[in-house]
Amino acid sequence: MTVSRPSVAASSAEDAVGSVGPDAPSDAERRSALRRGGAVLVLLLVAALVPLLGPQLALHESGEAAAPGVDLVASLRTVMFGALCVLAGQAAGGWLTRRVPDAPDPRPANWSVAAAFLGAVAAVGLALIVANGNIPPDSLAELRPGRLWQTTDGRLALVEVNAFIAAGFCAQSRRPGSAALPLLVVAGAEALRAHPTIGPEEDPLVGSALTFVHLTSAALWAGGLLWVLRTLRLWRAWPRPAAGLLGLYARVAAVLFAAITASGICSTLRKLPLDSVFTTAYGRVLFAKLLLVVAIAALAVVARGRLKRGGDPWSAMVPARAEVVALGLVVAVSALLTAVPAPIWWDEPLWG
Repeated sequence: MTVSRPSVAASSAEDAVGSVGPDAPSDAERRSALRRGGAVLVLLLVAALVPLLGPQLALHESGEAAAPGVDLVASLRTVMFGALCVLAGQAAGGWLTRRVPDAPDPRPANWSVAAAFLGAVAAVGLALIVANGNIPPDSLAELRPGRLWQTTDGRLALVEVNAFIAAGFCAQSRRPGSAALPLLVVAGAEALRAHPTIGPEEDPLVGSALTFVHLTSAALWAGGLLWVLRTLRLWRAWPRPAAGLLGLYARVAAVLFAAITASGICSTLRKLPLDSVFTTAYGRVLFAKLLLVVAIAALAVVARGRLKRGGDPWSAMVPARAEVVALGLVVAVSALLTAVPAPIWWDEPLWG
């Protein structure tokens, strides 16, 4: 099988601008690459604005009151979930490449330290809000970190901070895959926080289990795709291993998507009355997330179809890049979902 040399359309704007020599792209190709890079920056900006503008849009005419500091909480959770995705992708990357025959040596730069630092900082910010009674402190005098030990949410917040720090150290060790353990701790703490044992929810441990599966699968899906695309940029001279890596990820992603879909549907049926999807902030944000996931699934099908038809990883990278950017939007929307008011509970859930 002969695979053509990757085109400029499959290369990043940075590659196109920095190329020199006889094979350097033309001015038109440079402008096209820069436009694609600009489009990615715009989408990333939109993802950053979701936590800031999303609460007001979701709560508009819903009759619900926003929690104090909802935009700050959504922003911190966006950073934390994004860091979790990057770390999960880095941890899973070694597992993927070890299963690719004749995998070349180049590997993308390790972003684990930066991701762990940002995740820990975001977790600290959330912990300080929890310590202040879930209200953002107005001054340093209101900070009461000692209160964290007094509540379950506070102890879970401390667990997340320490787990991110541990993940950063593990990722830099001789066994970077060991970072998976503290990352699972982060996902478990988030799942327990989202379903407190004291409250109106029946069988909160079932809800925590569903959230754990959902969050873990989503982090591996988004982080894994980011890591694979960064690796393919370095494997342009090895098309056969590159196609093998993308094909392996596609098979793993199909399983992750099934787990995300099943756990998401079950969680929705347990948590949200179907007649309040468009009348509550939670339902509106959840519906927006659903639309994004459907779009991502379509992009994934296109990318896998191109790879299967011609075995050319470069033709599949264009929709795959759009997929990873859309996944970044899903991370921001998911963070917003944890900050808006919880849905109204009913006496008899659809299933317990």
